[in-house]
Amino acid sequence: MNGKRILDSKWIPKWKALAKGGLNPRKAVPPTKSKVYNLTMFPYPSGMLHLGHLRVYTISDVVTRFNRMKGYDVIHPMGWDAFGLPAENAAVERKANPAVWTSSNISKMKAQMEMFLADFDWERAVTTCDPSYYKWTQKIFLLLHEHGLAYRKKAEINWDPIDMTVLANEQVDDEGRSWRSGALVEKRLLEQWFLGITNYASALNKDLDTLKEWPNSVKTMQRNWIGESQGANIDFKLIGSKLVTVDSDVLTCFTTRPDTLHSVQFLALALDHPIVKELSFVDISLQDFVSKHSNSKSNVTTEPDTKDGYFLGLFAENPLDPYPDGDAIPVYAAPYVIGSYGSGCVMGCPSHDARDYEFWVDKFGDSAEFKPTVVPADSSVEVDLPFRPKEGRLNENTGKYAGLTVPEAQEAIVKDLEAKGLGHKTKQYRIRDWLISRQRYWGAPIPIIHCNSCGVVPVPDEDLPVLLPQVEGLVGKGGSPLGQLEEFVNCKCPKCGSDAKRDTDTMDTFMDSSWYFLRYTDPTNDKEMFSKELADSLMPVDKYIGGVEHAILHLLYSRFISKFLHDIKAWGGDHTNGEPIKRLITQGMVHGKTFIEPKTGRFLQKHELDFSGSKVFIKGTTVEPEITYEKMSKSKHNGADPAECIQKYGADATRAHILFQAPITDTLNWDEGKIVGVQRWLNKVISLAETIGERSPKEPEEAKSNEDFNAKETQLFNNVQDYIGSVTDSFGYSLSLNTVISDYMKLTNNIADNVNDPQVSISLLKSSLEKLLTIMSPVAPVTSEEANEILLAKQNIPWQSILKADWPEVEPRIENTQMNFSVMINGKVRFVFSGDKSLVVKDPTEVLDIVLGTENGQKHIGSKEVKRIIIKPKMMSFVLGK
Repeated sequence: MNGKRILDSKWIPKWKALAKGGLNPRKAVPPTKSKVYNLTMFPYPSGMLHLGHLRVYTISDVVTRFNRMKGYDVIHPMGWDAFGLPAENAAVERKANPAVWTSSNISKMKAQMEMFLADFDWERAVTTCDPSYYKWTQKIFLLLHEHGLAYRKKAEINWDPIDMTVLANEQVDDEGRSWRSGALVEKRLLEQWFLGITNYASALNKDLDTLKEWPNSVKTMQRNWIGESQGANIDFKLIGSKLVTVDSDVLTCFTTRPDTLHSVQFLALALDHPIVKELSFVDISLQDFVSKHSNSKSNVTTEPDTKDGYFLGLFAENPLDPYPDGDAIPVYAAPYVIGSYGSGCVMGCPSHDARDYEFWVDKFGDSAEFKPTVVPADSSVEVDLPFRPKEGRLNENTGKYAGLTVPEAQEAIVKDLEAKGLGHKTKQYRIRDWLISRQRYWGAPIPIIHCNSCGVVPVPDEDLPVLLPQVEGLVGKGGSPLGQLEEFVNCKCPKCGSDAKRDTDTMDTFMDSSWYFLRYTDPTNDKEMFSKELADSLMPVDKYIGGVEHAILHLLYSRFISKFLHDIKAWGGDHTNGEPIKRLITQGMVHGKTFIEPKTGRFLQKHELDFSGSKVFIKGTTVEPEITYEKMSKSKHNGADPAECIQKYGADATRAHILFQAPITDTLNWDEGKIVGVQRWLNKVISLAETIGERSPKEPEEAKSNEDFNAKETQLFNNVQDYIGSVTDSFGYSLSLNTVISDYMKLTNNIADNVNDPQVSISLLKSSLEKLLTIMSPVAPVTSEEANEILLAKQNIPWQSILKADWPEVEPRIENTQMNFSVMINGKVRFVFSGDKSLVVKDPTEVLDIVLGTENGQKHIGSKEVKRIIIKPKMMSFVLGK
């Protein structure tokens, strides 16, 4: 074990003794200010922390330590997002219970967190796979069901063929692959449970405006996902249709551009539209068309074919220009239409929409005709089709609307449609209801019983939690593992007492993490989810720190569940809107140094490289590898083990280095070689403590008054105050934590530059060092504590933990009335005199007395008479006689 780790091992048990098991003795100091709720996104217990964890937990830890030193009543909890596929897959491979694997990993990761000095409120810890936690997750589901927000329906779902489970749309990436396994997602039709997040779409969108301390990028991502569109529903009557199973002869289309209604030349229906489904029963070619495109469309995010379409043999009329005076509008089935958006029917306006233009030209080629109705406001401007202006005017093809601007035409057209009962203003949302069913074992069971007589029956509160059955091992994947356990499935109906069956799906793990911050406020309550009084006193979370990759999934679901619980009066009041997070901080990723073989692009391992010289070569060659920084992964051989780094350099150096290398929101390119600079700084701090401690008097003495400071002392004092102010702002507001480390280093150097100067009092040096140790203790607690112990011991003062200290207040700067004067005698600089700036305007003879320390108008220096005296800022010149 090296010296730095010896220091870590020395101080950790001492702190635990002072902090009742924690790592911060400040916790024993009663708070004097209001609450602060700091939180990091809790981890999945994989068994090994990576540098991304180290970065986010260090950020949270240093800010929390600062808040405690400022006197705030801080809660800083930690827990485990413990359900999920990795544990289940690991259990399948090991033929073990995932609970055992998870528990072992939690113990390992908690020890690793202690290793880098992360101090959490472990008494508030929650573990989502613990029945005492998921009992209340199940209760939230039942509350949603009670309020009509949890429902079951048969739906086309995203199926992960590797992990053999259902994925929500949000868990499928832009390439149609699973967010976890990377498999190309398939479509299947299954009976599934959904949560009605769309009921909250308007509030989720509108209240983004109230989140003033969230990154704009995250709010934009959520706004785009919610996808609120202002527009109108417009009814198109079918002409002479004789549909059997569809009882309406009207097609309703949602559009954001009712001003283009006169340009409609076709209607397009989604492949799952009821009319398409009916016609496909009797039209084999339509069946083949639907089947072809359904199989090719792996998920909702994949771009479908915008050109292909199938004419259904149906026509509709324009509500503003009815048939037969107006044209009959052909109706197509088209794969680019999303059935869940609006009513699954869109207006085709080839003149004003690029997608519709491609579709139309593909059907009719050079003979395609167009009906443009919106033109530029400046008639002299020529435009090509398709032309989709946000500003412009309607042309002569629009009858009485000609000449109106686009906004004016939208208003007038919708008003006329409303008068005819053929349209109305409305909003549509891109977001779909949250599919939470998972065909897995390791998750919270859905608390529903299926009875042949009573139907869907919620499990009574007194029977919660519905426990996962204990298993010795899971074999294979696929289907629902719970469905294979008869002792779990078979039960009695709570209503009628007859034989019934439990629901065998488990909940999406994002359900577990959608409310855990509320449970932290009252983690041991076995009577309710949490006390409203406690939640109201601690919520919302003041600072929430985590990766931007959770901008949509976790954060959107958390806002939804929080708002729902707020609406049913579980927490919050009339003055709040149910938003759970005040300030969101998204830290950047950590990238590793990556070596690539130039010709093949193969990622190289370190044992294949020669680092012996100033340049890196591939062993046995003169070829230099390409060097980049990329996301850490096993396949790229660019990972770094934080435990190894801490063992080598100590926790303080590792923490400071990870903060120093980049602003917290930027990507951090991890370069362990640069940590030596941080080590030199920490060693200098220890050295300063030894030097200043040796010079300090063994008995207490009265500190020099600020008013008596000379120029050098005033400069040092002012520098200390400036750095305290800068660091305070960085911790308390800007979170510019890389500049915090820079400020520490500058202040350390400033003190070191004065440590041997006889003009600087030892009391000021000691006070300056004590303030440095205090403000650096949130980042480098071990070094601060060690240096403080040395400083106290040199003065025979009993040790007191510096981690208990209050954060120093910034004292007013001292106006520097002192000036250093270069004293010249007969044209040569002989020495430097520090005196008051007022010497410049004093009588020269008086100045000579002050410099010489004499009285009565002395006019000699030694035996020689002073013939001339010149006093200027920073310079005194004395000309002597012979």
